[in-house]
Amino acid sequence: MSMSSHPGPATSVVCTGLTFAWPDGTTVLDDFQLTIGPGRTGLIGLNGAGKSTLLKLIAGELTPTAGSIRTTGDIGYLPQNLTLDTTLPVDEVLGIARTRAALHAIEGGDASEAHFTAVGDDWDVEERARATLDQLGLHGIELDRTLGEVSGGESVLLRLAALLLRRPDVLLLDEPTNNLDRRARARLHEAVERWSGVLVVVSHDRELLELVDQIADFRAGEVHWYGGNFTAYEAALAVEQEAAERMVRVAEADVQRQRRELTDAHVKLARRVRYGNKMSANKREPKIIMNERKRQAQVSAGKHRIMHTEKLKEARERLSEAAEAVRDDDAIRIDLPYTAVPPGRGVLTLQGLTTRCGTRVDLELRGPERLALTGPNGSGKTTLLRTVTGELAPVAGEALVHVPHRFLPQRLDVLDDGLTVAENVARFAPHATVNHVRARLARFLFKGARADQPAATLSGGERFRATLAALMLAEPAPQLLLLDEPTNNLDLASVRQLVTALDAYEGALIVVSHDERFLAEAGITRTLDLGGPPQDPAPEPGIPAE
Repeated sequence: MSMSSHPGPATSVVCTGLTFAWPDGTTVLDDFQLTIGPGRTGLIGLNGAGKSTLLKLIAGELTPTAGSIRTTGDIGYLPQNLTLDTTLPVDEVLGIARTRAALHAIEGGDASEAHFTAVGDDWDVEERARATLDQLGLHGIELDRTLGEVSGGESVLLRLAALLLRRPDVLLLDEPTNNLDRRARARLHEAVERWSGVLVVVSHDRELLELVDQIADFRAGEVHWYGGNFTAYEAALAVEQEAAERMVRVAEADVQRQRRELTDAHVKLARRVRYGNKMSANKREPKIIMNERKRQAQVSAGKHRIMHTEKLKEARERLSEAAEAVRDDDAIRIDLPYTAVPPGRGVLTLQGLTTRCGTRVDLELRGPERLALTGPNGSGKTTLLRTVTGELAPVAGEALVHVPHRFLPQRLDVLDDGLTVAENVARFAPHATVNHVRARLARFLFKGARADQPAATLSGGERFRATLAALMLAEPAPQLLLLDEPTNNLDLASVRQLVTALDAYEGALIVVSHDERFLAEAGITRTLDLGGPPQDPAPEPGIPAE
């Protein structure tokens, strides 16, 4: 059940009348109210709702245009896009370089007061740092190494380790599992599960959201609270939406009834007018009496008509309010019969293939098989996809694609920003009529004027959906689809839309993803782990076998 404010008694973060606008005048938050108490909070919402901006405001990285933010403790913040100097030593990233240097100086015989002041009570700083790194799976990382020697996923975990060592009262995490491989994700999940203070995490990682104590749903400038994890949120939301849709049906029926009553009022008025005209024509009553009767009838009819008009207006307003409570996170509903591949047909042959990353693969993909490429960051998954598509030449062996194929890259650079959504789709289907393109686009939720939006103005979720439409509606129809981390940076509604689109897709699929729940929903039938020996057809945990 949603609530207007958080029920926790011990407040940690309070936003009052918070307003924020970008320099170009775009308003993100307007008179926003939020109270966050103890526990782990999952902050969710559509792309562009302002979740990341809100975290930056709470962390003090942005200054509100108006209103206030009050916190009761120290704040630690892990931003979504982390850029760190690769020349920095690990101990400096962890924030313990000065303490370590003083500790080593004392151990070397330098007993100056400055060193003791720098150490303070933190004599076990190295042991704590080592234990924190071990907890996050960073066993082999030495404190004297530089960031240039660690992977991107390890640098994210290092930044998290720095925050954990600081022991902040409030921990803010913005899409922390983006671009992390499965092992790194698992470590981060464990850290979140162990966290005992106040934690706010913005994420579309549904496994991570299963670990929170409450969900804060950020929608239309307001936050609605739901107790429990993401599964409990979905169940509560389903009940709310069922009730909202029922109210819409009741309101629609009321509008129809009020329309009928207003029509009936007009009919009765017309009858009275005809009767009055007839009596006047027959001169059965004195003129002064007939005029008075006519005047009273007009006043009565006018009142009657105004009453029914007002009732109809009120009924329409109730319908509008009821409709607003129903979510418009529409599902994509398409049929793609031309993407079908017969079960035994060869789709892809990788024979003695060696990629630029040194990855060696032998693979035969047949029929509508769905293959997940897994492995740690840096194992060559994206390079393999780009070799299959012909963007990169193999070092040895060959990659033979036997059917029409399309590739959805992580950076979503398929669209031409200078063209509209409809024009972009038409580029991939040059023989399709304008009406056909627009009719198919409507199934991807680009209806009417939405299809005429310039690609450059699309939000993240819209851009993904338009790119997906361009590839799936292409001519010839793709019978092999290659997806590289498709759920990264997507809101939960967009992930659901992708799953729905893949349900309608009847061809073969190769997907790189660390999102195990998405892989399970995508119907993966085979898994190839580039970090180890091929697993065919045994899938990883959470991925159903064929």
